[in-house]
Amino acid sequence: MSDRIRLPEAFAERMRRLLGSEYEAFEAGYELGRQCGLRRNLLKGTEEDFIRTMPFPLERISWAREGYYYDAGVQPGRHVFHEAGAYYIQEPSAMAAVEVLDPRPGERILDLCAAPGGKTTQIAGRMLGQGLLVANEVIGERAKILSQNVERMGVSNCVVCSERPERMAEFFPMFFDRILVDAPCSGEGMFRKEEAARGEWSLENVRMCADRQALILEEAAKMLKPGGVLVYSTCTFSPEENEGTVSTFLQKHGACYIEETGLEKQFSPGRADWIQYPAAGIEHTLRLWPHLLRGEGHYVARLRKGSDGERRERESLKKGIRESRADKKLWKQMEEVMTEELGIGDRWKEEHAGYVMRFGEQIYMMPKDMISLTGMRVLRPGLQLFTEKKNRFEPAHALALSMHSGDMDRCVELDNQEVLAYLRGESLSSRGQKGWIVLSWKGYPVGFGKASGGQIKNHYPKGLRKSL
Repeated sequence: MSDRIRLPEAFAERMRRLLGSEYEAFEAGYELGRQCGLRRNLLKGTEEDFIRTMPFPLERISWAREGYYYDAGVQPGRHVFHEAGAYYIQEPSAMAAVEVLDPRPGERILDLCAAPGGKTTQIAGRMLGQGLLVANEVIGERAKILSQNVERMGVSNCVVCSERPERMAEFFPMFFDRILVDAPCSGEGMFRKEEAARGEWSLENVRMCADRQALILEEAAKMLKPGGVLVYSTCTFSPEENEGTVSTFLQKHGACYIEETGLEKQFSPGRADWIQYPAAGIEHTLRLWPHLLRGEGHYVARLRKGSDGERRERESLKKGIRESRADKKLWKQMEEVMTEELGIGDRWKEEHAGYVMRFGEQIYMMPKDMISLTGMRVLRPGLQLFTEKKNRFEPAHALALSMHSGDMDRCVELDNQEVLAYLRGESLSSRGQKGWIVLSWKGYPVGFGKASGGQIKNHYPKGLRKSL
């Protein structure tokens, strides 16, 4: 091996023992350049428009319908399309977990370990704004990043919270149709990509991660409806954290079982021979090896919860569902502002139904299926609509990003120079417009401006302004 990537000695010896004759090919994989991927935002525009407008070449990722490879020399994170939420930069193998989860519009879905938001926003794209998506991240600073990415991608039906798994289980007993547990792990699958993961690795850390994963899965099971789907994923090769964690969980939960994923032909099977007590069907879990595919190392298992306990489910949901309804007076007020001051049409309103609520000075639309927020640590209770300021309502940046260019009567399409000036925080020519307008570029809304006196005052959030 070259000095560029030096594997921890104990890790290399362990993998040599596990892989046998395949180890040489595995080790050689670290000499290959890592693959770069991004994922089209299904909430914004069509695939045809996306491909036509992208300024750099893309190649499809076979296991994710919205995923694409891009060349390593491209910098898609420093592009207007990134700021507009047209795509999310995501490691190709990481897209497999949501493909296995198979989220559907109208469902209740939980991403339990959600930061920084790649899988959350992938789930949101599949849900098409319908149903309830709860994204949780226990670490506060990471939860803020998660919330920012949910906003940038224009997601309207997601509640972002920051609770420990056991607290989440108290709030949501047998509540969700699908749950994703992308568990914290030892990160062995990221060794080619992240030097820090190599430096932090130890067998002790592997065992600690496995113990933590078992606890997280226990709480996730409490929140899953009978008949629901639980997908467990990691970015590690460790049998203890993969087949071992899944098998231990299934031994304790007889009503749960492993399902086939439909991706068995693309990936390698789970290894029953690497653990002492493998669960039935462990060969239907998936291993993604970086020397066998164009991506980093991952593991994915799809579990189904048996349909017993329906009576208990109905009882728990009856207690959990939010009894209060929308603030009708506030919603009527918001509708007037949307129609008269913003020119938002009926299509947007029909596609974004929910409870309108105050959250401090902020006005949010919370998804209809969400339970009461009382006692819960919530960063984003839904789609932010407005900020209340001295008897007036200022539209939130998130509201602009949730739109398509045709959703608002007053919309100005910017040219290349104008959009760069807007993202820097500069004022623009009003073009004869008055009042609030949505500014867009190549059909993607980028934010609000307010036109008066021949100029469009810039309302792009100061914390997001940058030179591209």
